[in-house]
Amino acid sequence: MDSNDQVLGELPMPPYVTAEDVGFAVKAVTVHAAEQWPEGPRCRSDRAPHPYRLHRWGRRVLDRRDLSDRQFRALIAEQEAPRP
Repeated sequence: MDSNDQVLGELPMPPYVTAEDVGFAVKAVTVHAAEQWPEGPRCRSDRAPHPYRLHRWGRRVLDRRDLSDRQFRALIAEQEAPRP
């Protein structure tokens, strides 16, 4: 956790995880995925130390939804698929 995360804290969880929340969570996890840098893993979106707070929030939302790895990978593939 970097100093910004320590000041800002974690993003709050929604009281109920809806399908819309799952969509936002998948986007957060994919956009703020890790990229290896000489100083260690960094968020590929903004270069903050990984796991970035939006990535952590997305994982918590998806974990609350109790998705299997297969379901999780399917959601990510759907999110990353080219749009017509």
